[in-house]
Amino acid sequence: MTLPDPAAWDALNREIITCRRCPRLVAWREEVARVKRRAYRDWDYWGQPVPGFGDRAARLVIVGLAPGAHGSNRTGRMFTGDSSGETLFGALHRAGFANQPTWEQPNDGLVLRDTFITAVGRCAPPKNRPTAQELTNCRPFLARELALLPTARVVLALGKVAFDGYLRLLRAQGHAVPRAKFGHGIHVPCDAPLPDLIASYHPSRQNTQTGRLTLEMFDAVFTTIRQALSASD
Repeated sequence: MTLPDPAAWDALNREIITCRRCPRLVAWREEVARVKRRAYRDWDYWGQPVPGFGDRAARLVIVGLAPGAHGSNRTGRMFTGDSSGETLFGALHRAGFANQPTWEQPNDGLVLRDTFITAVGRCAPPKNRPTAQELTNCRPFLARELALLPTARVVLALGKVAFDGYLRLLRAQGHAVPRAKFGHGIHVPCDAPLPDLIASYHPSRQNTQTGRLTLEMFDAVFTTIRQALSASD
């Protein structure tokens, strides 16, 4: 299969990074980047929308919620710089989807294998809660990324907002998709050419520290993903 021209990715990423469509999110992300957290006072915060990253020939696409205020809003790379990334990249490394379990900063040598990471929202939202309209405004970016990932066979949605947002996108595009309710570890088969959908609790600190999501539970999700990818070959 011929992959899209890299110029199409470059054009999309420029549009994402320069987007100012949601005034509330623009104000918040820029305030966070200006005020900073004391632990990161020497950082030059990214403070812009965050594009997806990873293997552009990926069969696995991971969809998260939105950048963390002092995570990828600081570093400019999805899931990089906060505890969610520590959990996610550790699991990806154990499952063979990443060359190393690093998550603290970009340009650290991390290489994703057969995996692309994106989100339903591209700006850090106050209290991690984007509005419905803000997610709608962001939806075309996810649609265009998915169109540039023709080899995708599985989508992993991290959390209910990502799960529901991805299904809304498919329905808005006219796809007939099952009426599925979010739950950890559920597997929603979809008719080709759509990828199958698998769900997991979000690897947030709130979920991991309370035991709602354990490393064993998260690793089991990636075992399911490996099985789904093998079945699609």
